[in-house]
Amino acid sequence: MGDAGKIETLPPQKPLRVLHLTFNMGIGGTEQVIRQLVQGMAPEWVESEILCIDGHIGPVGGALQQLGVPVHKVARKQGFDWSLTAAIRKRLREGRFDVVHCHQYTPWIYGWLGALRTNTKVVFTEHGRFYPDRYRYKAMLINPLIALLSHAVVAISEATKDALVRFEFIPRKKIKVIYNGVLPLSRNDQEAQKVRANLGIPNCAFVVGTVSRLDPVKNQSMMLQAFKEFSKSYPEAYLLMVGDGPDKEKLVLLANECGISKRTVFTGFINNPRHYLSAIDVFLLSSHTEGTSMTLLEAMSLEIPTVATRVGGNPEIIVDGVTGMLIEPNMASAFSVALEKLHQDPVLKQSMGKAARQRFDGRFSASVMVYQYKNIYGEHKAHPQVPLQARID
Repeated sequence: MGDAGKIETLPPQKPLRVLHLTFNMGIGGTEQVIRQLVQGMAPEWVESEILCIDGHIGPVGGALQQLGVPVHKVARKQGFDWSLTAAIRKRLREGRFDVVHCHQYTPWIYGWLGALRTNTKVVFTEHGRFYPDRYRYKAMLINPLIALLSHAVVAISEATKDALVRFEFIPRKKIKVIYNGVLPLSRNDQEAQKVRANLGIPNCAFVVGTVSRLDPVKNQSMMLQAFKEFSKSYPEAYLLMVGDGPDKEKLVLLANECGISKRTVFTGFINNPRHYLSAIDVFLLSSHTEGTSMTLLEAMSLEIPTVATRVGGNPEIIVDGVTGMLIEPNMASAFSVALEKLHQDPVLKQSMGKAARQRFDGRFSASVMVYQYKNIYGEHKAHPQVPLQARID
């Protein structure tokens, strides 16, 4: 983590107390961000807890519990649940929290209301937007006030910030951009070869693919169409689809219809997909919208170039033609051409991968993200400086 965590001050007598408020701690980008923040702050300076409002904790939350992190849950009722507001306020008071960090819009509303008549500062992070985005005119009345009275509002990309201004009527000057960050992955070529062998993929094959939830917003049907076009010229290539979700059955049927089912591998959900990601030559991201894709960042850390749609936060992460290629959404033919270019030019593919890792190290590592949130938490008057862990486990 370098010098970022080296602050020449003594720890306070009482650590800063932070409660992360979220829907649940299942599998997803938001949950991984929370995990990085909880594990990344030095415990003598920051004590973290998590409160899930959807009635269940989830596997990431369970893993944190095993490490001794307090993870609580409360079941949100249908409609607006005033009892949830009361439960949050009770937890804030009992836990004597200095900061409630609300992840996503709904937890922000409940967290802000729950923090009323307490001394707890409210931090809100917007992790992504719906597709298609839409106006909610009630937001015009309440969001500017709530934002004004919140300690900080954070967006995970400039595109997300623009959406908060346009659709949520939050003043631009109130919003700070902090990109998501992940721990860099280490490549193990032997394990990657084992993955390929277990999946029936030749070690010498050109493999493109994704690690993602199989969901309509990810538009993986376009990815399959692009691979269909690409495989006409390169029938020895494989498409690796790591993940599960509501679109899986539809995508399996589409692969059959496209005549690419023998070269398309659906693995289902993989708890730790690091070696599967390492088995991919080019990472694909075909989404209708994106905030900051955590698996895209992990691919960059492994020196894997990306072909992605020019939507959301993708253009802020990928330098087109340098670390990967950006394609206009729903352009399967252009997606296919980009794959062909990388397949034909191994030197270009390698140089893009190296450039991707350099960009990751400078802007998207977990240490960079945690340090920036540290500064927000540290703005609390009682704790002007909050250093980080020497490493995030």
